[in-house]
Amino acid sequence: MVILNDIIETIESVAPVAWQESYDNAGLQVGNRFQPVSGAVVCLDVTEGVVDEAIALGYNLIVSHHPLLFKGLKSITGRSYVERIVIKAIQHNIAIYAAHTNLDNAPGGVSFRMARKLGLTEVRVLDPMPGLLMKLVTYVPVSHVEAVRTALFEAGAGHIGNYDQCSFGQEGEGTYRPGVQAHPYCGTIGEQHRESETRLEVIVPVYMQGAVETALKRSHPYEEPAFDWIPLANRWEQVGAGVVGNLPEPADELLVLEKLKDTFAVGCVKHSPLHGRKISRVALCGGAGASLMSRAVAVGADMFVTGEIRYHDYFEYESRILLAEIGHYESEQYTKEIFCEIIQKNFPTFAIRSTQVDTNPINYL
Repeated sequence: MVILNDIIETIESVAPVAWQESYDNAGLQVGNRFQPVSGAVVCLDVTEGVVDEAIALGYNLIVSHHPLLFKGLKSITGRSYVERIVIKAIQHNIAIYAAHTNLDNAPGGVSFRMARKLGLTEVRVLDPMPGLLMKLVTYVPVSHVEAVRTALFEAGAGHIGNYDQCSFGQEGEGTYRPGVQAHPYCGTIGEQHRESETRLEVIVPVYMQGAVETALKRSHPYEEPAFDWIPLANRWEQVGAGVVGNLPEPADELLVLEKLKDTFAVGCVKHSPLHGRKISRVALCGGAGASLMSRAVAVGADMFVTGEIRYHDYFEYESRILLAEIGHYESEQYTKEIFCEIIQKNFPTFAIRSTQVDTNPINYL
């Protein structure tokens, strides 16, 4: 039996909710995280048709990229499509879960999938996120350093880029005087004690702070270990919005636009004026990524591809970079593939279906 929380933890191991943007509302939207789940429909958007599809299949979970609930509901009367979906989902015991900008910002997320479809190489995050990392500094008796270090690593500390188990240690001497209520690891009540200690430093994702601190306290021999949490201005280079990468070889602008049209199955591609340049370096962002255009220019991209671009942005950037707009839905359509892969990797026999309902609200004549 698969429990909803198992599915949630699997998705969030790849795309922690802490990575979502401040305006977002990713996570469990409807349902009890400890309910058993019979199967899942994955989609880009939750519509009434998707709920009906889940009901017909006998599945009681919908995993969506876009949250159904962005804002709080003041009433649930069925007057809006959101209210009707919530009512129907609750009536049929269907849970609804969303992984939105946290999946956009995750390594291997939406923009990375776009890059893979286009065959880009040397792909990296376009705009790494700040404020996601902290440094833990603690002081450990030399005899217990390896035990504490190992516990911190197992709790998720010590990752830097493509390396794990990263730490720094420097030996010194610590002092303390146990009070009358203390139970010291070493030393005598009321007398100052000197201990050979190692200053141990590790990098920790902010969202793992609680788990790492718990691991420290459990593994440290001191009754009251000394430690400091230091916020870092460093950007997490593997986590953030958009990607940039290289085409296998430089190509004409029109050929790249045609490839976009074929790869993402779009009826038309909106683009800025062509200038007869070769395209080598391409920046991508699924969804509404217009805010990243200046970043794409800064990293030397020849072309920027996203789902939505504002009218006046075409004027501002037309001479500096080729802009291409392929549609919000079209740019994120492969999110369904990502969800299926994440879930099936851990639950290979779990029933999962990529929705057969066309949830794109925009049509072209």
